[in-house]
Amino acid sequence: MNASHAFAGYELRFRPLMAGGRDYHFPCDALGHVDMDSLSERARLNYLYARAVRDLEVQRPDVQPCRPN
Repeated sequence: MNASHAFAGYELRFRPLMAGGRDYHFPCDALGHVDMDSLSERARLNYLYARAVRDLEVQRPDVQPCRPN
């Protein structure tokens, strides 16, 4: 990944299709690229799950500025 794709203040968000569903968010660059090697094992599994159930349980992801803590 080159410097223009540095992870700085963005997250890839998968929102639930149904009310009460779980949403998933992962650090990414401005283009939505997630560095899977930097994720914890649990986050990596959640990321792969969210991608697998896209359009079934969650919406297509969008890139958003990180939410303030």
